[in-house]
Amino acid sequence: MTDAPHIPVLLNEVLDALAISPGETHVDGTFGAGGYSRAMAQQGARVLAFDRDPDAIAGGRATVAASNGAITLIEGEFSRMQSLLREAGVASVSGVTLDIGVSSMQLDQPERGFSFQGDGPLDMRMSRSGMSAADFLNTAPEEDIADVLYRYGEEPRSRRVARAIVDARPLERTGQLAAVVRRALGHKPHDKKDPATRTFQAIRIYLNRELEELEQGLEAAERVLEAGGRLAIVTFHSLEDRIVKQFLRKRSGGEGAGSRHRPMAAAGHAPTFDKPAKAVRPGEAELAVNPRARSATLRSAVRTAAPAWGEEARA
Repeated sequence: MTDAPHIPVLLNEVLDALAISPGETHVDGTFGAGGYSRAMAQQGARVLAFDRDPDAIAGGRATVAASNGAITLIEGEFSRMQSLLREAGVASVSGVTLDIGVSSMQLDQPERGFSFQGDGPLDMRMSRSGMSAADFLNTAPEEDIADVLYRYGEEPRSRRVARAIVDARPLERTGQLAAVVRRALGHKPHDKKDPATRTFQAIRIYLNRELEELEQGLEAAERVLEAGGRLAIVTFHSLEDRIVKQFLRKRSGGEGAGSRHRPMAAAGHAPTFDKPAKAVRPGEAELAVNPRARSATLRSAVRTAAPAWGEEARA
């Protein structure tokens, strides 16, 4: 797998969490360059892999061909995994893996517009359809842009950046946007973190509905996992990790008994996951090979036999 343009983060730890037995069916909800899928297939799994990026689908054909039928690649969002699996004749699976966020392949292609490391068009669309970053930044009201930067990028000076963006319209290139943000916030060459990072993250997450996709994907995984099935999620920033952490805490009955001031949110629901495993982060050896893994967090849990929330009435 050394020839892959994307190094799978926490690969050994993900495989440990999945505990694959030969012959099991697993979902890789974020195929990317296929690193997880290949490793899962090598351990004997039948892998149904999803990706909404048509470039990843096209680039994955060689991996699928080399798998001798072990990997099936499906174009579509992982939030739709239940219906897409049903179309493939699969009712339940033994494992679901999600690697959340933008891939190294997407970041390293300037023409996709995800990064300011190389100048390219302001695109940022994972599915290559819908509203682009340029469309949003050149037409949205200043207040809406500020709200996006604050909510999805946790940018404390979001209003200042939004005002600078509106004043600089039209914006068409990633280099233009990065320069506008740097001027608005101040930037010195020796600064550890480029001030444009939060703005690029926020716009990308907003355009691709990444947090909503994650929330819906977790619920879909709950529905398709069989009793004893394993869920493994790798996230790369606090917004994503918070969603996964809260989902697993809630679904495992870890929110406590509640009180008259704070009633128990999960009242009436049986836990659909056992107590989650302790969060795992990359070690120094992995960081030396793949610095992009620095912010990664793996959370995993095992599915119980309880009906998925919302399906109790049909159980």
